[in-house]
Amino acid sequence: MLMRTDPFREMDRIVQQLSGTSGTWSKPSVMPMDAYREGDDYVIAFDLPGVTPEAIDIDVERNMLTVKAERRPAAKGDTVQIELSERPLGVFSHQVMLADTLDTERIEADYDAGVLTLRIPIAERAKPRKISIGSTGSAVGRKQISG
Repeated sequence: MLMRTDPFREMDRIVQQLSGTSGTWSKPSVMPMDAYREGDDYVIAFDLPGVTPEAIDIDVERNMLTVKAERRPAAKGDTVQIELSERPLGVFSHQVMLADTLDTERIEADYDAGVLTLRIPIAERAKPRKISIGSTGSAVGRKQISG
């Protein structure tokens, strides 16, 4: 149902984790994701702990799904002195090529406990359907395909 668009993104993510660099708008970090089919929906879940829903941008252009998010430091002000900072900050992004069999017009998004979950219905034209066999006229056994 989906295709990875850049096979080197996982390597970039590992290098960023090891080097401690943060993602920027021009070179965002990759966010972890799971994808699976549940009934008539295709589900994609992204880990975005500490990101507010207002800082998440979801865009679909043709069949390309792009999710971007930004996590900023929680501590602000002149009197704050950071003692330890291990949580990744900055911009995170993931692009996923969606199959033509998914209905991108009806994507639903929920955000709960740091997980962004997208539900994409499978298009009606992609669902299995029964084909009836008609017996009209002299062409006995002719198949009538409706869809």
